[in-house]
Amino acid sequence: MPRKGMRSLCFSPKHSSSPTFSTASPSRFGFSPSRPSFSDSVMDRTLELADPIIMKWNPETTTLARVTSLFYENRREAKDFIKTVNNLQKAMHFLVMENSSSDKLVRAQHLMQIAMKRLQKEFYQILSMNRAHLDPESVSTRSSRTSLASTSSYNDDDDDDDAAAADDSISEVEDASMAVMADLRLIAECMISSGYGKECLKIYKIIRKSIVDEGIYKLGVEKLSSSQIHKMDWEVLDLRIKKWLSAVRTAVQTLFNGERVLCDEVFAASDSIRESCFTEIAKEGAMLLFSFPENVAKHSKKSPEKVFRVLDMYTAIANHWPEIDSIFSFESTAAIKSQALTSLVKLGEFVRAALDEFESAIQKDSSKSPVAGAGTHFLTMEAMDYLSNLADYSNVLADIVADSPPSAKKNLPETYFGFSDTEESPAPAISLKMAWLILVLLCKLDTKAKYYKDVSLAYLFLANNLQYVVVKVQTSNLKYLLGDEWLSKHEGKVKQFAANYERLGWGHVIDSLPTAAVAPEKIAEIFKKFNSAFDQAHRKQAHCVVLDQKLRDHIKVSIARKIVRLYREFYNANREKMAGERNSAAVVRYAPEDVGHHLSDLFFGHVGSGSSSSFESSPADSRRPRSR
Repeated sequence: MPRKGMRSLCFSPKHSSSPTFSTASPSRFGFSPSRPSFSDSVMDRTLELADPIIMKWNPETTTLARVTSLFYENRREAKDFIKTVNNLQKAMHFLVMENSSSDKLVRAQHLMQIAMKRLQKEFYQILSMNRAHLDPESVSTRSSRTSLASTSSYNDDDDDDDAAAADDSISEVEDASMAVMADLRLIAECMISSGYGKECLKIYKIIRKSIVDEGIYKLGVEKLSSSQIHKMDWEVLDLRIKKWLSAVRTAVQTLFNGERVLCDEVFAASDSIRESCFTEIAKEGAMLLFSFPENVAKHSKKSPEKVFRVLDMYTAIANHWPEIDSIFSFESTAAIKSQALTSLVKLGEFVRAALDEFESAIQKDSSKSPVAGAGTHFLTMEAMDYLSNLADYSNVLADIVADSPPSAKKNLPETYFGFSDTEESPAPAISLKMAWLILVLLCKLDTKAKYYKDVSLAYLFLANNLQYVVVKVQTSNLKYLLGDEWLSKHEGKVKQFAANYERLGWGHVIDSLPTAAVAPEKIAEIFKKFNSAFDQAHRKQAHCVVLDQKLRDHIKVSIARKIVRLYREFYNANREKMAGERNSAAVVRYAPEDVGHHLSDLFFGHVGSGSSSSFESSPADSRRPRSR
């Protein structure tokens, strides 16, 4: 008790006399045997003040105390009640050190028991009746777990007006929550200092743990055994994962954070109490929340189509890790953080295994039927859609694949791999992984090109598929992982494939036209030779398809620039000479404009269903748009 308070009890101006020290006694530091001791005087005064205040709120003696809440009825009286109990406890402490057998201690202890029962009831009522003000969302709106002492603790010099005016900027909800927390803290500190902490904590733990457990249940987090997850259809498990993803943010930022704030405020006076209290309240629910991803990762088949949900869970934990680390910072909650980390590790293992399975699926694709029109293979579309979606998770994937064993890049030329990766300038692991998976795909496509009997179609197939790869890289986050060097090299390869297709598919048409003047007797023969070569090439290439407009225009312009230019020169130079010849219309079948029109109609052929691949699309990934 502060000195001012002690003086008011021992030397109140209401009394004309005060205890007198004996200066004549040989024991000059003791009290006169004929007068009460200092501690007795303190106790007398304390009992005189405490009795009416405490007994007024004894539920066994007054109707008011049975039906009314002290803190709800009169907050100033509640403040006085707490002060009185604290003064009584301190007076008892002084007296027991001097005279442990005093009758006054018995009376004081009786009053203390009545007061503790009252406070115990008040504590329960506040916790039970103010769930709206103590719900985690309201409590967690506090920006930090700072002490309420400056705004709401009841010091001797405080009054209700000071507390109410502490911070005008706080919202009404926050203000109400802080007032309730202040009342709980006031009662808790009084009961704990008076030796009744066990009763206080029991009430708090029971009520608040039920709220946390109920919150976890309402968020849809259920306890599932490893065998249940292993036997569960992916569609069902996917729905459970969606619920978990929706729950984890609320659980961390609101439920557990709010509970930690509340616990820190109510039991601010004791680090050990608030630690043990929060741990007992939150541990079961938190362990249930953070063990679910581990169970999914350990007991689900590690197939490529599941990787996005797993990455979503990894991202959720990783993004909330600063809050998890802060909320569960106690030594006794280390197991919760350990569980969250274990889930991250297992999820990472799942992703690495799924990527290996994805690579294996590409390599094992056994389709041998050439794609109609030398168009884009279904494997190319699926694989690149998959990789472009993966690139959206590049931040977490960078951590996951950093622990992967290096790919067999060292066995391949650097130019074949796609970009520089030297000891002096090493490429990020995620970039190497993506480049490697694309390289595996391109190698597989190179094998499939060999199924075309016409070599020109094989090159068109390679040009189409590599162009699809390049565009997917350009229009996704793969661009930032692979870089401009990779794109430049592969764009160059597309042009090489297109040039080879042009040379093999249309070279004989170009070769049929002379580049110099010809003898008159050779003119008809050259026209016929061109007609035959052009008809043959056009008939063969008419069913071809180039879906990418940029590549289609590039190929058509390149072919037209060579064929139409040469044919127009020959046509203009020799058409008049053929005008008088018999069957000239059959010999000069095409005007240069006709050739141009025929070429402009190319590469819109109808593509068949194409080949199927062993890597099937993900039902769970239907939420992700696919560009075909």
